[in-house]
Amino acid sequence: MKILRSYLLKEFIGPLFLALGVLTFVMILGNLVKLTDLVINKGVDFFSVTKLFLLMMPYLLTYTVPIAALTAVLLSLGRLSSDNEIVAIRASGINLFSLILPLLIVGIILSLILVIFNDRVIPYAHYASRKTLVDIGIKNPTAALEPGVFINSFEKYIIFIYRIDQNKLSNVRIYEPQGENKPTRTIVAKRGEFIAIPEKKIIKLKLMDGTSDEPDPENPSSFYKLNFKTYFLNLNLSQAQDKDKIEKKPKDMNIQELRREMEKLKKEGIDPAPLITEINEKIALAFSSLIFILFGSPLAIITRRREKSINFGMAFLIVGVYYLLLLASQGLSLQGHLNPKIAMWIPNIILGSIGAVLTYKLCAY
Repeated sequence: MKILRSYLLKEFIGPLFLALGVLTFVMILGNLVKLTDLVINKGVDFFSVTKLFLLMMPYLLTYTVPIAALTAVLLSLGRLSSDNEIVAIRASGINLFSLILPLLIVGIILSLILVIFNDRVIPYAHYASRKTLVDIGIKNPTAALEPGVFINSFEKYIIFIYRIDQNKLSNVRIYEPQGENKPTRTIVAKRGEFIAIPEKKIIKLKLMDGTSDEPDPENPSSFYKLNFKTYFLNLNLSQAQDKDKIEKKPKDMNIQELRREMEKLKKEGIDPAPLITEINEKIALAFSSLIFILFGSPLAIITRRREKSINFGMAFLIVGVYYLLLLASQGLSLQGHLNPKIAMWIPNIILGSIGAVLTYKLCAY
């Protein structure tokens, strides 16, 4: 039996690392295009982009590890079943649960590792990436901007830029709200240019060939129109003056910090449902590795498919259903229709129950 278990684990570990490598590479590839654009087209230094790339990796592993575990189960047990090795094992009087048990133990180990990973590593990486983006925004403002959309990253101002070419801006519109029931100050310029002064944490916007509509303080319905050849505007990125004091979002917090934040909200009479949802989502996602192995093991034996393309297709179908259920559960939780402590576990409960029933019937046969 020991030899058989070692043989099964060997069949499982190879596809696990293969699937993990392929899935991580595919997910990285989509983000690599954006990171390359930051270096080539927006002039962001290579060190900052490399740092962002490394901080992105832990977040990807949260999803690729469970999917890789499911794919590995389908590939390994599917091959054994299609080659009639499962039939031979049964004929030898060995209960299939004894065969599946080592895989379930691997699933438990992966899940416990991901619990720690989701609690400690992911929040740290997410928070560090936000600080890195703020730092990039101070050094190279255009890297954080997108043409054709309203940008409210700067304090006091809302900016709309029609075209951005490296550090050069075309057709710039700047809106400065003056407060409730007061007209908005508007600046329009044909051209613009950002001048970053990182050592002083200052960003200057140089505007050229434009006009400024200045409301009359004594008569708000009247405007002074100012034409200019060159106009300088000092800009501050939100919270950029001290990137080490950026306020943490729920995604940036570990479970202990989320619980402390929950206590604060409760004292203020605020419903902490979003934070409870975040905590349970972290743990439920971690245990998806175990759930996928429990669900995938009997499915692989029943379907008897050894083709890698079919098994990959089955894996993505199962994963698609799982994450759709997770998104639906998250929505119901945040809207207050379901208790967050139950809602975020619904996908695990559904797939886990189906997997347990299939395993029981398979092993009892």
